[in-house]
Amino acid sequence: MRRTFRRLDARCIGLRVAYTLMIQFDSLRVSTFPSARQLGEQAAADLAEVLNAELAAHGEAALIVATGNSQLQFMQALCMRRDLAWDRISIFHMDEYLGMDESHPASFRRYIRELQGDAADTHAEIARYTALLKQQRPVACVMGIGENGHLAFNDPPADFETREFVHVVQLDEACRAQQVGEGHFACLDTTPTHALSLTIHALLQPSRLFVVVPEARKARAVRDALRGPISPACPASILRTCAHAHLYLDVESAGLLN
Repeated sequence: MRRTFRRLDARCIGLRVAYTLMIQFDSLRVSTFPSARQLGEQAAADLAEVLNAELAAHGEAALIVATGNSQLQFMQALCMRRDLAWDRISIFHMDEYLGMDESHPASFRRYIRELQGDAADTHAEIARYTALLKQQRPVACVMGIGENGHLAFNDPPADFETREFVHVVQLDEACRAQQVGEGHFACLDTTPTHALSLTIHALLQPSRLFVVVPEARKARAVRDALRGPISPACPASILRTCAHAHLYLDVESAGLLN
């Protein structure tokens, strides 16, 4: 593993100074911010720059986003921006519980309403969504990292080899426990065991990857992804091979990186 110190920025914000540390782990750029709010604001600003460049060049843009609780500060910052023409931006989300109706409080379609987890024909739904992704060719993907190191719902050991875009996955207990801990389900017994998910291959296809990971509960997964081996046992470790990815941390999620 190659770890390279890149720069230390001091930025004046009102009467405060926010220090942003940027380090590179193999090919992956990693920035650490003093708070989740500042992390979200910077990630939203960086994404807006990419989307506006795509809109200027092609008149439209497509984007893949995650919908977990850790994304809320980023989502809030993104929604507050007034420099994005949302009527020309198509948004895809990266997973949905298999068999879940869109009216369920935990349904990811309540954010975007696209990937149909309760489609009568799962294979047809996978083909439909894959065709949309290939047609729209999202310019960016905003993702988180799960408490078990997952990307989307690709739990360990993740499939790094498939070249499919969407597949059915079985959720491991750690992933399901995270959904309970975030308040989406009352207990493990009521948490779905399977989901539709973009594959690792599909998640890495866009030209820019924004990996938004605040909160102390993600610190262990961050440490394993950055300091451990690149392995399906920690799906997020694959990001270290991606020069087009940028990992945004706060001081809590970076807490085990020394």
